Amino acid sequence: MPASVPFVLLATVMGLSWWEDHILPAAPAEPVDTPAEALSVPAVPAQPAELPSADSALTREVATH
Repeated sequence: MPASVPFVLLATVMGLSWWEDHILPAAPAEPVDTPAEALSVPAVPAQPAELPSADSALTREVATH
């Protein structure tokens, strides 16, 4: 494998990045066809999982030994 392979790959990636930034059309900042009711629905917070109590069977078993 020639020593120049990493540099060729780096130049390829940098060229593609430049091409993406300067040549390709920019994506719209907001979707155009978003229904209004989808924006007004409030997000429901997730319920936190219940933590096991400190007085579990494992704690009692360790305390008895």
